Amino acid sequence: MKKYLVIGNPIDHSLSPKLHNYWLKKYNINGIYEKRLLEKKDLKNIIEEIQHDDVAGVNVTVPFKKLIVPFMDGLTVLADEAQSVNTIYKIDNKIIGDNTDIGGFEKALEFINFDTKDKIVFILGAGGVALSIILALKRLRVKKIFLSNRTEKEAKTLKKKFSELEIIEWGKSPKFDLIINATSLGLNKNDVIKLDYETFGSGKLFYDVIYNPVKTNFLKEAEKAENTIENGKMMFIYQAQLAFNIWTNIMPKIDSEVIKLLNND
Repeated sequence: MKKYLVIGNPIDHSLSPKLHNYWLKKYNINGIYEKRLLEKKDLKNIIEEIQHDDVAGVNVTVPFKKLIVPFMDGLTVLADEAQSVNTIYKIDNKIIGDNTDIGGFEKALEFINFDTKDKIVFILGAGGVALSIILALKRLRVKKIFLSNRTEKEAKTLKKKFSELEIIEWGKSPKFDLIINATSLGLNKNDVIKLDYETFGSGKLFYDVIYNPVKTNFLKEAEKAENTIENGKMMFIYQAQLAFNIWTNIMPKIDSEVIKLLNND
């Protein structure tokens, strides 16, 4: 039986096992998918498990998407460009890091029919998922990207890679059409992102990459101000679809049954 994992810290919120085990059963694959809480010091052990074929594939979530990169024997073009890995597999005895967040985010915006062309986007966060989102937005031809991060040093590091980024002090906001929470703030129900929501006006799209809980405080506040809100569920499903395809060479179907499966949580 093949074994697959999602690793992260925290990890309780992850619905990856529910989705991937559903697909493994549906497509008659003899495998199991589990979640594992790790510390940074455990990353080397995970790589050894893949090398020894104890684990067939791994998904990576916060805060390890960047930290896992040095452990890879090789990176796909997208993972290399993003310097962020969320999917790991072995081929020809080499451990390869891939990035399905980029494609997952693009497909998620397509799912809600949001046209990003010539839009102004404001990103909160400067971690691995933020970098992936920037690459996706560039491919989608947005007009301008602003970025803010609690640690300004990390934001400035991103600007070295993307000179067109404009860095905003944490807590301040520019005018925007789309704002994306790419931080982990919201995984805990008491997490609050301090923004002056009332000054933004209405009719903006507030997007949170977090999908569990379904509605973070960030989205609740945006909804009160009559903005459109979207959580990261469809991005999660689409990135999982791409990862499943990498491991099994099967592109699982995304239909109402899959979406309903995750709506139960």
